[in-house]
Amino acid sequence: QVQLVESGGGLVQAGGSLRLSCAPSGGALSTYAMAWFRQAPGKERELVAVVAVNGNTYYSDAVKGRFTISRISANDTMYLQADTLKPDDTAIYICAAGAASSFFYIPRTSSEYAFWGQGIQVTVSS
Repeated sequence: QVQLVESGGGLVQAGGSLRLSCAPSGGALSTYAMAWFRQAPGKERELVAVVAVNGNTYYSDAVKGRFTISRISANDTMYLQADTLKPDDTAIYICAAGAASSFFYIPRTSSEYAFWGQGIQVTVSS
């Protein structure tokens, strides 16, 4: 069973940066798309960014231009570089992996992701 473990969260001031990591264990994810979701208190889980098997990326409008998603094919570790953070970015960030129908496919719904991490808190102070 694949397990995903997030790291790199914490408290940062508005305008600052964080780098989140997601490391898998228990299986290879070379044919899986990987993504970051987030859930703020009282809000629904939302998709933040996706990286396809071939490296294609997708970003939500809320983070486009500020966040960068990437993955290392050698060990399937995924990263989220979050810059120019805002208080509205405060949330639990959760990594996920989903089987892709093609190398360039970008899954955009939660139901397409089979494996989930526990989540990590990111707090941005104003």
